[in-house]
Amino acid sequence: MKSVYTMTRKQDPASVWWMALAFFGVLLLALVIGIWLDQVIYVLIIGLPLAFLAATVVLSRRAENAAFAQIEGQPGATAAVLGSLRRGWFFDQEPVAAEMGGKARGMRDLHNAAMVFRAVGRPGVVLINEGPKGPAQRLSESEKRRTLRATGEAVPVHVMRVGKGEGEVPLQQLTRRMKKLDKKISKDEAIAVQRRLKAIGNTKPPMPAGVDPRKARVDRRAMRGR
Repeated sequence: MKSVYTMTRKQDPASVWWMALAFFGVLLLALVIGIWLDQVIYVLIIGLPLAFLAATVVLSRRAENAAFAQIEGQPGATAAVLGSLRRGWFFDQEPVAAEMGGKARGMRDLHNAAMVFRAVGRPGVVLINEGPKGPAQRLSESEKRRTLRATGEAVPVHVMRVGKGEGEVPLQQLTRRMKKLDKKISKDEAIAVQRRLKAIGNTKPPMPAGVDPRKARVDRRAMRGR
C-alpha cells in the first residue's frame, strides 16, 4: 500500500486530496447519521473502517490511472495492458508482427516501431496495433489475412489501434472495449483457435540485429502500482 500510494502521489498529486475528501466525507456522513439516531460513538466506530475503505477505493482508481499514464506511449505498452485480462482470454506477450521504422539500430529506436499484438477470446481474435499509423495498419491487415487463412471465416477477427486519435482506443479503455465485443465462439473454440495460431507461429519481426522486441515490453507490475 505504501509503494502504491507513493507512486500515485508522485504521478498524481491531487490524489491525496481526493482520498482525504472520501475519508472525511464518509466520517461526516456517519456523524450525521449518529446524531440522527442518537448513537454517535456506535455509528462512528462503524463509519471509521468504511472511511478507510472509501479512501482505499479512491487510491486504487487513481493508482490505475497513474500506471496507465506512466506507460502510455512506450513501446510494448499494449502487452502490459493485455496482462490485466482475466480468464477466458489468451494473449501473446510478444508482438506477433513488428516493423522497425527508418534505419533503426538499437532499443532506443523502438519508439518508431510498429507492433501488432494478438488476443483470443470468446469474441474471436483481436489484433491490436501501436506505433506509426501507416506501418501499423499494414501489419494489422497482413496479420488479419494470415489469421483468417488459419481460422476460417467463422472466427471473427477484430482490429484495434491504441491511441488518442479519431477511431483509436485509449490505452486505459483497451481491455474494457475488448470485453464489450459480442461473444461469437465458445470457450473451447477459443482454446482451439489459440492453439492453431500458436502452431503456425508468428510473423518474424524485421528488426535489426541485437534488438529483441520482448525486452521492450513494459513491466506488468507497473500496471498494478507495485
